[in-house]
Amino acid sequence: AAGAPKPLPSSGPKSLREMPHPLATSSSEEMGPALTPSPELLLPRSIADKDLSLPNGTPVDTSSPASSSSLLNRLQLDDDLDGETRDLFVTVDDPKKHVCTMETYITYRVTTKTTRAEFDLPEYSVRRRYQDFDWLRNKLEESQPTHLIPGVVDRFSEEFVETRRKALDKFLKRITDHPVLSFNEHFNVFLTAKDLNAYKKQGMALLSKMGESVKYVTGGYKLRSRPLEFAAIGEYLDTFSLKLGTIDRIAQRIIKEQLEYLVELREYGPVYSTWGGLEVELSEPLEGVSACIGNCCTALEELSEDMTEEFLPVLREYILYSESMK
Repeated sequence: AAGAPKPLPSSGPKSLREMPHPLATSSSEEMGPALTPSPELLLPRSIADKDLSLPNGTPVDTSSPASSSSLLNRLQLDDDLDGETRDLFVTVDDPKKHVCTMETYITYRVTTKTTRAEFDLPEYSVRRRYQDFDWLRNKLEESQPTHLIPGVVDRFSEEFVETRRKALDKFLKRITDHPVLSFNEHFNVFLTAKDLNAYKKQGMALLSKMGESVKYVTGGYKLRSRPLEFAAIGEYLDTFSLKLGTIDRIAQRIIKEQLEYLVELREYGPVYSTWGGLEVELSEPLEGVSACIGNCCTALEELSEDMTEEFLPVLREYILYSESMK
C-alpha cells in the first residue's frame, strides 16, 4: 500500500556519531541572513571566549543562536521527516467515554504499524487512558535521564477531548521519531501490551533499577560545581520560561475577551436586520451592516478556535520542554 511503512536496512538505536546535530548546517546559505543577537540571550563574554570541552575531550560549542527566528530556520521540524525512511508509525484517535461505578474516564485508541524486528507483529491497536500516557513519560524519564522527554499537555478538562487527543498524538509521534526513545522497552510495552496495568504493577524490576541507578548518578553530579556554560544556559531557560508563561497568560486573556466580544456581536447583528424591516428606504444598507457583523462573528470565532487548539498547546509544550532541559 502507498502508506505502508518502509523498512530500514538496519533496526536498532543509532549511535551518537550517526545522529546529525539538529542545529548543524551544510552551508552558510542555509542559515539565511545574519541576525543581531539579543543582548539578554548572549552568554557571558568570559564563557564565550573560553575554549570549553567535556571530560572526554569533546569540544563544546557555547555560541548562542542569533535569535528564535534563526533557530527555526536551522531546525528541521519533526513533522517534515521523510516518510520514506520511517519504520514506525503511531497514531492516537477514536476517543471513547467509559462510565464505571467509581469513575468516568476517556480512552484513546493507539494504533501502531511497524517493520522493526523488536515487534512481534506488524500492527497493533490498543486503548489507553491519559494516566497511561503519563506513566510512559515517567518511565522514559527514569530509564533515559540524559534525553529530553516530550511533554504531555495537561491543562484541559475532559470537555476538550479532541484537543487532548491531538496533544497525546503529538507526544507519541515525537517519541516515535526519536532515534533512542523509540527503542525504549517501556515504549514498546505501551504500544503492544493489552493489559498495561500488569506492567505498571510489576514495573519491570531490572529496567527500573537501571533507571534509578543512572538517575542517581546524574542526580549526584548536579550537587557538584557545574561548568559555567550550564549556569548560563540555566539562566537563559529561566528567562525563556518566564517569557513564555507571560505570553500564555496574555493569550488566554485575549481569547477570553474575544469570546465575550463574540457574544455581544451575535446579539448586536440581528438588530440591524430588524431595523431594516421597519425602515424600507434604509433596508439595503442596514442588511449590509448585519451581514458584515455576521462575517466578523465567523472570523472571530475561527481565530479564537485556532488560538485555543493550535497556538496555546504548542506554547505550553515549549514550556514543558524548557522544564525538561532544566
